[in-house]
Amino acid sequence: MQGVYLRFYVQESSRHRGRLTYEWLLEQARALGIKGGSAFRAIAGFGRHGRLHEAHFFELAGDVPVQVGFAVKEVDAERLLEFLSSEQLNLFYLRLPVEIGVTGKTLSDPAPDA
Repeated sequence: MQGVYLRFYVQESSRHRGRLTYEWLLEQARALGIKGGSAFRAIAGFGRHGRLHEAHFFELAGDVPVQVGFAVKEVDAERLLEFLSSEQLNLFYLRLPVEIGVTGKTLSDPAPDA
């Protein structure tokens, strides 16, 4: 099946509505019916403002980038982006075309609970 991969970049410590932004994004996507998403913490990075953020061994909580990604149908990507716009979040994202599949079965097969 053809779809898109939405990848959002947020700072690890950023918050929206009292929650860490990456946790909030995952929760809201699930509430919208998106079937899966993941967050990945970087070890270093810089964004549009040019400030370098790095994780150090002794830090308990840093301000490094976190990638939050979803492989979804085009219609679900649109719904999520429209919802985030209504929340007035200013998030950088990538939208990439992808082929979505599951090895060993068809997409119509029910997915096992993880």
